[in-house]
Amino acid sequence: MTAATTGTAETTGTRPRRPADNPWLAFAARRAGRLLVSLWVLVTASFLILHLIPGDPVRAALGPTAPAALVAARRASLGLDRPLWEQYLDYLRGVLTGDLGSSLGSSLPVSRIIGQRLPATLELALLAFLVVVALAVPVGAAMGVLTRGGRRRGGELAFSSASTVLGAVPDFVLGVGFVYVFSVTLGWLPVAGRTGPSSYVLPVLALALGPAAALARIVRVEMLTALRTDHVRTARAKRLPAWQVYLGHALPHALTASITLGGLLLSALVAGTVLVENVFSWPGLGSTIVSSILEKDYPVVQGVVLVYGAGVLLVNLVVDVVLSLLDPRSVIRES
Repeated sequence: MTAATTGTAETTGTRPRRPADNPWLAFAARRAGRLLVSLWVLVTASFLILHLIPGDPVRAALGPTAPAALVAARRASLGLDRPLWEQYLDYLRGVLTGDLGSSLGSSLPVSRIIGQRLPATLELALLAFLVVVALAVPVGAAMGVLTRGGRRRGGELAFSSASTVLGAVPDFVLGVGFVYVFSVTLGWLPVAGRTGPSSYVLPVLALALGPAAALARIVRVEMLTALRTDHVRTARAKRLPAWQVYLGHALPHALTASITLGGLLLSALVAGTVLVENVFSWPGLGSTIVSSILEKDYPVVQGVVLVYGAGVLLVNLVVDVVLSLLDPRSVIRES
């Protein structure tokens, strides 16, 4: 650096720009740090599941009549006879390498069990999310346009009442009702199992209707707010076609504010598969974790808890990234 440059910097009080001054780099560092800390807490909590259970989990899994030698051998194979800190380090090493231990019941690797069951759960959750978006966005946006400025009070009341009721009913209750109506009474769709395209209809609807109703209400409120913004008024003043005003100017603004809830709903859909899968005997992680809890197969429970928790954390990270791309000002404000 020349003397003139140094003198100018000292005179004006400016300093060279550092990488930490970049709001995007600071944003990425904060999000990565939060993700790593959350993952560490999740792994630690899943490790403690096996050690906070009253009694001997191996004895509980093998049954009270199992020989003591078999129980001791099983404890040794799981490493439960070693100090707790050694078990924790081995567990961390196993998680990082993909070795989640073996099932107490079948002796199969937990990672293989999860790999066999995870695709069915992901299919259910992702299809339900697509249905949520396909229902909530057009319905919420249409209701926002139709009820703006206090118009159509009857339609607004009907929409609010129906969405509130659907959002309050648990998904597994909807599933049981769907089975009774469409499978048992009408015989239109399969009762349970993953037997073909028709077997997806009822579990997907059971998962999607409640979140779709909640998201539609949010989209409607955000659409009403967007219709009152200056850029929408400007578009109207330019005498643009109504569809262009609604779809090109108001709807993107409304969706930006609704993405956060959409990400939370996707996380809830992944967790909601636990009960819905058991209603429809769906061969996914939800039915696996329930059967593992009943059979006291704790290594499988640990592995499934890890997968569900990591999925929720990753969804939240994706939502943060998408929001920052759609509204870069939020990154600068946060910095």
